[in-house]
Amino acid sequence: MTTTLPRPPVVQPAAPKDPAAETRPKAAQSRSAGRLLAHLDFIAENSRHLVGRSAWSFESGGKTHEIPRYLYVGPKGGGDTLRLGIFATIHGDEPEGALALTRFVAALEKNPEIATGYALYIYPLCNPTGFEDGTRHSRGGLDLNRQFWQRSGQPEVRFLESEIWMQAFHGIVTLHSDDTSDGLYGFVGGDVLSQNLLEPALQSAGRFLPRNHRPVIDGFDARAGIIQDGYPGMLTSVPQLDYPPFELTLETPQKAPLHRQVDAAAAALETILAEYRYLQAVAQNI
Repeated sequence: MTTTLPRPPVVQPAAPKDPAAETRPKAAQSRSAGRLLAHLDFIAENSRHLVGRSAWSFESGGKTHEIPRYLYVGPKGGGDTLRLGIFATIHGDEPEGALALTRFVAALEKNPEIATGYALYIYPLCNPTGFEDGTRHSRGGLDLNRQFWQRSGQPEVRFLESEIWMQAFHGIVTLHSDDTSDGLYGFVGGDVLSQNLLEPALQSAGRFLPRNHRPVIDGFDARAGIIQDGYPGMLTSVPQLDYPPFELTLETPQKAPLHRQVDAAAAALETILAEYRYLQAVAQNI
């Protein structure tokens, strides 16, 4: 009788240690950009309106990282195509905006007329290293939302600035979540129409979450949840344009249930499209 001896276990060589990983929160080390974007990629594969992901790449810590961009082209409208840039996860520990963009695009797929006349440039993951690490800052150690138009050397900022230059957006919307706020609020800038867009957007989002009515929010004077100031270096359009686009930043309360934040931000985006298209039509008839 032949006796089969068990094979010795195969010992795999230990993977080299990543020094940065030792300083990251344990729960954050498994964050995956692929999982975050999987539903958007699935929609793009089956959509007549959403162009599949394109990405700009940069190196950090010996690894390649990507800032993805999606393009949603709505049905043809009666005038010029309106180009909006929508940005999320500039702070890596605020992925709620990326999830809201997924919900928003899914709603557009069911009812493309919402985006009639629009080309939507969607940037759901503006800080990929911060997202992977579960940190507000990028792996470069800086708050990217204080670096714009400051001659920053951060690769993420330089790429997004180039996009803002080249696309010449009619409007810019940025999604954030604030763990110090008990309600919705937002920043306005750029075109004088901005406040007329943020108010109805907050009203729509208010179906899901309360508004922050404090007179001072995040250190700024506020009125009914609207702030007309902002931090130096926030993501905005090119400074000192003769005809600036509208600029809105929507903040959801991060401690609120995730699904309510997602629903609120997606509803606000739908309202911004409807209101801006209406205001443009009125302006053309004046």
